[in-house]
Amino acid sequence: MYFSTDSKQIPKAKVPQGDLRDKWSNFKDQAKLISPNNRNKYHVIIVGTGLSGASAAASLAELGYNVSVFCFQDSPRRAHSVAAQGGVNAMKNYKNDGDSVHRMFYDTLKGGDFRAREANVYRLAECSASLIDQAVAQGVPFAREYSGYLSNRSFGGVQVSRTFYARGQTGQQLLLGAYQAMMRQVKAKKVTSYTRHEMLDLVLINGVAKGIIARNLDTGEITRHTANAVVLATGGFGKIYYLSTLAMGCNGSAIWRAHKKGAWTACPSWTQIHPTCLPQSGSYQSKLTLMSESLRNDGRIWVPLKKNEDRKAVDIPEEERDYYLERRYPSFGNLAPRDIASRAAKERIDAGHGVGSLKNAVYLDFKDALAKQGKAAIAKKYGNLFDMYEKITGINAYKEPMKISPAAHFSMGGLWVDYELSTNIPGLFSIGESNFSDHGANRLGANSLLQACVDGYYILPQTLPHYLAQSGKPETINSDDPAFLESELQVKQQLENFGKINGHKTVDYFHRELGKILYDKCGLTRTEKGLTLAIEAIKNLRDSFYKDLKIPMKTDGINEELEKAGRVADYLEIGELMCIDALSREESCGAHFRMEHQTNDGEAIRNDEEFNFISCWQKSDKAPVLIKEVLNFEFTKPTERSYK
Repeated sequence: MYFSTDSKQIPKAKVPQGDLRDKWSNFKDQAKLISPNNRNKYHVIIVGTGLSGASAAASLAELGYNVSVFCFQDSPRRAHSVAAQGGVNAMKNYKNDGDSVHRMFYDTLKGGDFRAREANVYRLAECSASLIDQAVAQGVPFAREYSGYLSNRSFGGVQVSRTFYARGQTGQQLLLGAYQAMMRQVKAKKVTSYTRHEMLDLVLINGVAKGIIARNLDTGEITRHTANAVVLATGGFGKIYYLSTLAMGCNGSAIWRAHKKGAWTACPSWTQIHPTCLPQSGSYQSKLTLMSESLRNDGRIWVPLKKNEDRKAVDIPEEERDYYLERRYPSFGNLAPRDIASRAAKERIDAGHGVGSLKNAVYLDFKDALAKQGKAAIAKKYGNLFDMYEKITGINAYKEPMKISPAAHFSMGGLWVDYELSTNIPGLFSIGESNFSDHGANRLGANSLLQACVDGYYILPQTLPHYLAQSGKPETINSDDPAFLESELQVKQQLENFGKINGHKTVDYFHRELGKILYDKCGLTRTEKGLTLAIEAIKNLRDSFYKDLKIPMKTDGINEELEKAGRVADYLEIGELMCIDALSREESCGAHFRMEHQTNDGEAIRNDEEFNFISCWQKSDKAPVLIKEVLNFEFTKPTERSYK
């Protein structure tokens, strides 16, 4: 047995009383407040300056709190939020196509296969409209109709148009808005920005989060930072698969260091494989490129009916093409949710119908859309994406289909948080992709930017002051406290130990091998046998890592291999827990697809009787401990998740 279960601990979600529509208002009405003239006595640390971190920093500083922000990039603007392309969801119903807050809530809950809290998901939909107004006020250049109204398009898993977009640069434009708001507070000296700093440990005093240990990536200096509360806004751990859509620097170390100090990790095996990415072209690659899901509005996905087809796409007649999403899911067609679209692509590729030089891709074809709408209309909507595709592949997608393939993309799992975005460690909050909060077992497209912004702009500025107000008078925290000194010593020792191994293999070697294990055994499909083999393989790989790692022996100054060593060491532990989590859940739900639990036609079989809970994992000296947060559905009834 790879884990134990603690049935005595019951997570306290702290969901407010009342009707679903009133819960967030009820919380705000009853939340404790801090007087404006007392707010400058409190100091908050925020780790990460992407959309959730930058928006939270700007909002808290605007309220009067003192904030320190940390990012490992040379500028907060280089956070990975810039990579989100297709759009951000919000309930405005500009199209008058039947959208509502409740419909958006239900779409999101169903999209996550009913594995999320009703109250959290409803709040996400409820706050969405405010975000668009705020972003427009910041100058985000959303696409507009001829009339001047903001334009909308559809994303996977819905039958309405609620996605607002700025061509294929929505994440970048939203981040610039949050960055400008934060830098205004830097200028006002309410926010202190630490760029090129990486959090290496969380510091607890008497079980309460009181600061962090950070390393200056340019000088190697280790520093202690104190605060009345710590917020992690460090994104997800999808880069654990090595080949992913994430930037090379993305990592899960901040949340894992918090986990090792006692924070629960929730459902880490719920990782999203995005269906529209550029396929791997060789073993030399270190990452994969995302192609926006928005392309599925007008592009049709197909594979040749003939196996091992060698003809060019343009030479294959219509009657010899299999538009498999339209065939299997006629109600949603090419806009089926990501987990379903990715598994369908894998099934066709594995059956011998893949295309491209490695036969590892499917076609995304705009022939029909171009004939109906014209090149100018398609270019207006997707021009920068077509340009990017041609720059990378040398193929003009106006003349022949794109080749796409599934790739690791997003982490639905993350640190467990309650309704107030607080972890089980007092004083430690987690926002954006670093927590598990809103998406269940599968995230709908364009909800990532939404969650990051809503957490940072609207939720944390209400819940964190509520925590501070309940904590009593602000205390002065001494960075010379034994807890800080001990944590700093442990961090320094780990860095020195990496250099002393002096083996023969690079950090990237171990990262790549881990990625292969996870893609094969804990990726789009999972089995009991495969997961068991993966756990043992990861243990062996971790043993080899600590015996045969080779990095430059230098802890001062710039040492990128040292940085990566710490991150991959954490990945080797996260990867094992991912597989244990997947092994423990004997059902198929969302992105977690156990081959033993499927219908005759390959659809997921969810087990609500035994697995209607969030898996909260607690660190233990022995095996990880499973704690269950049972999900209560008061206002909806979980149904079979069908998109046919």
